[in-house]
Amino acid sequence: MSVKNVTEDIKYIGVDDNDIVLFENQYNVQPMGVSYNSYIIFDEKITVMDTVDKRGTEDWLANLKEALGDKAPYYLVVSHMEPDHAANTMKLAEMYPDMKVIGNAKTFQMIDQFFGAGKLADDRKVVVTDGETVELGKHSLTFVFAPMVHWPEVMVSYDSADKVLFSADGFGRFGALGKTEGAPWMPQARRYFLNIVGKYGVQVQGLLKKAATLDIKTICPLHGPVLTGDLTPYLEAYNTWSSYEPEEPEAIFLAYASIHGNTEAAAHVMAEKLRQKGANVTECNLATADVSVAVASAFSCGKMILACATYDGFMFPPMEEFLTHLKTKNFQKRTVGLIENGTWAPMAAKFMSAKLEEMKNITICESKVSIKSALNAESEAQMDALVDELLK
Repeated sequence: MSVKNVTEDIKYIGVDDNDIVLFENQYNVQPMGVSYNSYIIFDEKITVMDTVDKRGTEDWLANLKEALGDKAPYYLVVSHMEPDHAANTMKLAEMYPDMKVIGNAKTFQMIDQFFGAGKLADDRKVVVTDGETVELGKHSLTFVFAPMVHWPEVMVSYDSADKVLFSADGFGRFGALGKTEGAPWMPQARRYFLNIVGKYGVQVQGLLKKAATLDIKTICPLHGPVLTGDLTPYLEAYNTWSSYEPEEPEAIFLAYASIHGNTEAAAHVMAEKLRQKGANVTECNLATADVSVAVASAFSCGKMILACATYDGFMFPPMEEFLTHLKTKNFQKRTVGLIENGTWAPMAAKFMSAKLEEMKNITICESKVSIKSALNAESEAQMDALVDELLK
């Protein structure tokens, strides 16, 4: 992607990664890819806002040189030290030996860890504190610390001249910009937030309170599109996600883990019974689904049903993986119904309950469906009781 204007003085110089399969080596982002965003503020003191992943170095340097021409940056701001944003920090520092690097104390500790102690000379470090402002000329950057959103050194920057928030990983989204220009922001932003930042809801709430005091017209994240216009939907989504409230309180997410198909068949019957009574149900086969998509769907709905086969006296592994991810991402404030299956000793509900009890504010339905091999009249009656309990 070539250089683009964000405002008259701010240019986008980021790059698309169309070939990456697993973001952070775990989240499947094909066929959409991902973008690594970087910006330049042109002023008396030209300032580069973050670098990009090493996968995009060559294209990013081409964009940088196209934007700068024969000019040189005065500052590099490092908002976040994760390698998909900071991999080229020292490369840029070596290219422009007079350039200073802005970060906080933890930023520079991590620079030493990633690139070697003493690699960046102390006289090139500009160590800022929370709320400190650095003047660039017409523009000024105020740095707001956002620890654990989602690393401890993260900070966002606010340009008061153009009313731009450089939001680090906040408000990011999966998807290379060239491939997803017309795509809605919400689905991949939800998946991105809940799987990557979701554990740190309290910290995001704190950042949102700080952001509420600023007059923001544009948000420049480190992944995904620049956000302009009415920012309310983005802010409201982040408030909902970070407070762990469901977007659709009455919607039901039905996730099943089936070995030979009988548990899957029971899940489909359960879904149909719910739909016949007007419920909004989303089904998910955990054996084939991307677990990050399942996590995002679970957070979106106010209610959940887990249907799982017993395997070696435990849960079938896809269910165990899913519940482990939910716990890690701080899943809470939901009502959950359980369906288990087992030919001689159904045990999955016991272990699903134990895992759910490790989470906060989870209400487990009293009605439980226990199947032996395949759904029959007795287990279907249990299913009807669970439907009634979920919809009461």
